[in-house]
Amino acid sequence: MAATFLNISSVKLNKWQVALILGTPLAIGLGVYVFRAKSGTRDEATQDKTRQKSNKSKDAEKTRSKGKIENQTLSIDGTAPDSELERSKKSAELGEKLTPLAEANNYKTEGNNCYRNGKYDEAISFYDKAIDKCPREHRTDMAIFYQNRAASYEMLKKWHKVKEDCTLSLENNPRYAKAYYRRARAHEATKDMSECLDDVTATCILEMFQNNNTIMFADRVLKETGRLDAERGMREHVPVVPSAAFVNTYMRSFIADPLQTMNVPPSAVADTPPRGFLRARRAFDDQKFDDIIAACTEEIESSESESQYKVEALLMRGTFYLLCGSFADSKNDFDAILANDDADSTLRVYAFIKRAALFIQTDEREKGLADFLEAEKLKPDNADVYHQRAQILLLLEQIEEALIEFDKAVRLAPNHAIAYVQKCYAEYRLSLMTSDQSRLERVIRDFEQAIEKFPDCVECYSLMAQVLADQQQFPQAQLFYEKAMKLAPTNPSLLVHQAIMMLQWRGDIDAAVQLLNRAIEVDPKCELAYETLGTVEVQRAQLQRAVDLFEKALLYAKSQAELVHVYSLRNAALAQINVTRKLGIDMNTISAMAQSGFVTQPGM
Repeated sequence: MAATFLNISSVKLNKWQVALILGTPLAIGLGVYVFRAKSGTRDEATQDKTRQKSNKSKDAEKTRSKGKIENQTLSIDGTAPDSELERSKKSAELGEKLTPLAEANNYKTEGNNCYRNGKYDEAISFYDKAIDKCPREHRTDMAIFYQNRAASYEMLKKWHKVKEDCTLSLENNPRYAKAYYRRARAHEATKDMSECLDDVTATCILEMFQNNNTIMFADRVLKETGRLDAERGMREHVPVVPSAAFVNTYMRSFIADPLQTMNVPPSAVADTPPRGFLRARRAFDDQKFDDIIAACTEEIESSESESQYKVEALLMRGTFYLLCGSFADSKNDFDAILANDDADSTLRVYAFIKRAALFIQTDEREKGLADFLEAEKLKPDNADVYHQRAQILLLLEQIEEALIEFDKAVRLAPNHAIAYVQKCYAEYRLSLMTSDQSRLERVIRDFEQAIEKFPDCVECYSLMAQVLADQQQFPQAQLFYEKAMKLAPTNPSLLVHQAIMMLQWRGDIDAAVQLLNRAIEVDPKCELAYETLGTVEVQRAQLQRAVDLFEKALLYAKSQAELVHVYSLRNAALAQINVTRKLGIDMNTISAMAQSGFVTQPGM
């Protein structure tokens, strides 16, 4: 195989996730919200820091000049220089009669002066007079007066008054971005996050997505609404046995899992169907995964004299509870094994390994890493201890530590293809992290050797394809995806990865949609396919279709982290539906601007 040379400088990703590789931004909110792996060069980061320092200096200067005002990021409107007020006073002295609107603007100017000097109660009094004096047909001015009075109430943390005045402001000017933004902040302060999301979304759209502060605010609100919805979702979540593709991918990651390697005798009586664990094992071999939990339960609940495989049944049931996202039930089964001092030591090792993965998913990292240590004490020569721990460390971005574990796993199991190629991948990540070009070239040769050594391993081709796509060498990446698809034509993850690459490479939405629909066809439980297709539909301004797809993804999400992410995507789409209907905005127009590059797309 000809050597493939890659360049450190071509890499756009700083954060790698094995499950999903996104090398360039993929808009999920038509320019409002952006779903992407964190990217950007060091120069961009430096520029951001420089801009931040510059902005901080300017803000500090403004704060010093304003005396009591602190942390103010949203101004009052209609600020007039003092000279204008002086001219108005001279006109009055000369006996010139001011119009009601001019009088109102004088009061507003007085209010603005009080606001700038931190005299918020006095400012409110002047804005009251401006509102009373202003003719109602001057709706734009009325909107400004209410918005400025809301600003004063905000400084006094009178959130109900802020909302009330912003609403009155918007009644006079329904497309007043600043009033939406201020009301959004008031909603955030009172924890009314759904209303907050709608208002900050309206602000994003009305500002044409040019204000990075608003984008960052929207991101924060989305994450919070996603978190709140996920907490409710976890309580109401109905566990679903994942697809055969998902289960098989999980099982292939183990080197010597006893559930896959142990020999069990056939049914004692030829004509009698197997019961309990034997029935579960047959269902496992036949890939009838929906039958496994019930069959294991039958074994576990049988009497001691009838139960020959109770510990094995606990391990298998705990494993499938884990795959279904039933974490409490899964933990109970693994705990039961570990509390049994008479249980086979190998079964105890795998109970520790799988409970460790459970703890990582429930964001109990220290407990998870402690379980790996216990497993290592029991069986220091078990390759799965190191391989599974390496995969966890990789996802936790502890690359150097992961490499040490992969190296141990490969030494103990040199013929396990997945451990071998994932070690190559970890080396690749480290070469990027250290900007080591020679190491990168060596890693690519290792990938090529992995493919030569394990020509039937799908993961060898798919990881190589993802590395090449990361490097924006898309034609070569496509060749490796095609080779992987020949080995696994119904692998939904391969189809999803190719769809994402089509968006990165050619911006070919039609081809991407075709691949994603194919992924759903071969695996109707593929959460990643629904989620990714939903993001594409948002980009195409098919918001309701996107919401429906995100709802499907929620059915198959397993961890709270997955739920938070998908709920955030769904909530972004719902907010855009609400706002565009309210404002009478055509999202197809917004989408066209976003895709043409007219609209800046800040990262989440």
